[in-house]
Amino acid sequence: MRQTLRAVWAHPSGILLTGQLFVVLLYPFLDSSTAGRAILGVAQMALVFTAVRAVRRTPALGRVGVLLGGPAMVFAILEAVEPDVDWIVLTSAVFHVPFYLYVSYAMIRYLFHDDRVTRDELFATGAAFTVVAWAFAYVYAAVQVLDPGSFVNYADAGGDLPWFELLYLSFTTLTSVGLSDVIAVQNHARSVVMVEMLVGVLYVALVIARLVGLTAARARRESS
Repeated sequence: MRQTLRAVWAHPSGILLTGQLFVVLLYPFLDSSTAGRAILGVAQMALVFTAVRAVRRTPALGRVGVLLGGPAMVFAILEAVEPDVDWIVLTSAVFHVPFYLYVSYAMIRYLFHDDRVTRDELFATGAAFTVVAWAFAYVYAAVQVLDPGSFVNYADAGGDLPWFELLYLSFTTLTSVGLSDVIAVQNHARSVVMVEMLVGVLYVALVIARLVGLTAARARRESS
């Protein structure tokens, strides 16, 4: 049992990626209650803090993540209790966005820190991607506060969109699948969406392509 736990803990990026996907699947079941939203918010932040172990393997400072993540966790709870209070939503975004972007940046530094591709680095590839999607979801939440009516869900038109729908928009934008019935209709919102589109394309072009190249080079060395 200890060996199993040790093996799992040796892959913090894998824990983060699995946890992020689990939260996505669990969210629809708990979103209807304040306690459920609070649990999800704290669980999400706790999962991201597991990436601090990976972050510490890079020149990035883990304490910066703690300084940003601590207040973000507090506001995750406040936002779950009062999801319609603008200043709480905006302040939550102020802490969440730089925290998630910081973690994704540090994880990408971790991916590029040597010429070997470890199992945890493969997990980090997906984990960093999901963290970026979370960051842009909070950007969208802030844009929606500052410019009401920025986003529309044609399946259920009317009013500001809940955070989970903004996360759905973020994932569909970042992956460039174009499947979302949630769209940006105001210019400021469209500007942010275009930035996320570019980030998604660059992520695939730079990060994924490099990992594939390193893996192929390693296979050639082992076969020669």
